[in-house]
Amino acid sequence: MKRKAIALLSGGLDSTLAVKMMLDLGIEVEALNFTSPFCTCTGKNSGCKSEAVRVAEEYNIPIKVMHKGEDYLEIVRNPVHGYGKGVNPCVDCRIYLLKKAKEYMLESGADFVFTGEVLGQRPMSQRRDTLRVIERESGLEGLLLRPLSARHFEATIPEKEGWVDRDKLLAIEGRSRKVQMQMADDLDVKNYPCPAGGCLLTELSFVPKIRDVFDHSEEIHMRDFRLLKTGRHFRIGPQSKAIMGRSEADNDQLERMRQPGEAALTWLDGNTPVTIIIGNQDEDLIALSARIMLRYTKAEPGAECRIELRANDTKHVFSVINDMDPEAVEKYLVSL
Repeated sequence: MKRKAIALLSGGLDSTLAVKMMLDLGIEVEALNFTSPFCTCTGKNSGCKSEAVRVAEEYNIPIKVMHKGEDYLEIVRNPVHGYGKGVNPCVDCRIYLLKKAKEYMLESGADFVFTGEVLGQRPMSQRRDTLRVIERESGLEGLLLRPLSARHFEATIPEKEGWVDRDKLLAIEGRSRKVQMQMADDLDVKNYPCPAGGCLLTELSFVPKIRDVFDHSEEIHMRDFRLLKTGRHFRIGPQSKAIMGRSEADNDQLERMRQPGEAALTWLDGNTPVTIIIGNQDEDLIALSARIMLRYTKAEPGAECRIELRANDTKHVFSVINDMDPEAVEKYLVSL
């Protein structure tokens, strides 16, 4: 009887090799790929999701793309196992993914789950002790196979039952990917992306933006975090934030993501970033946002400047003085 397994497929080299190994061992494979608002990948035809879909198509296996939801945001906010150097709850994140994978395993009638994890490759989530914790707390004890490092661990049920030949599994360890790159040549695995971190939660420069959302939100929503990738962010009030584009692409993105009732500001007499205001929309906050915005234009210091406000399909023009110096603006800046 042919056995079926669920693969966590990021599209990177390790998970791709794990899929190829399982297929070569006669396992029927179905892949899961998870998307996140914190992924560094951008563009419709680039990044983790597209790489995973490409690999699935190349090996002719089904793939289901799942979105980390607001339940995941609560894990980021209050991780049981703590953060790494940023606000990255890597252990809790891995448990979350594998719990979802177990649910899908049971729904789809698969026999076990496997990943491309390598012992010692990542300092927080791939230590021997944390790998055991992850397996136990995900509910996959005995049913989680890590074929690239399997011989460093006790045999899993798939190995004990003979579904997978343990002698054909590997004992890779550590951060070097030389062995995997040689395997890719041997197994004719091509076009894999260069290894690199892909999660904004690990980037220290991104931490203030994330903490700012948590600190000023009773309820958290996915859009709040999708917006973090775009523009400069200014905390202008306890429940209000101004977000200013840094480029035409930013301006377009902010216009697309602006919701009904939210103000958009531009300077009428010169090139200008788009600024949107989320949260409270009172006149004082709109005027403050306009004054902050002018600091990033070529408006003359002290000049009276005309600002166009757009909201709910209406336009309104008002004037403010360009009177904020860099130090005054800095007080409101959350992050570049």
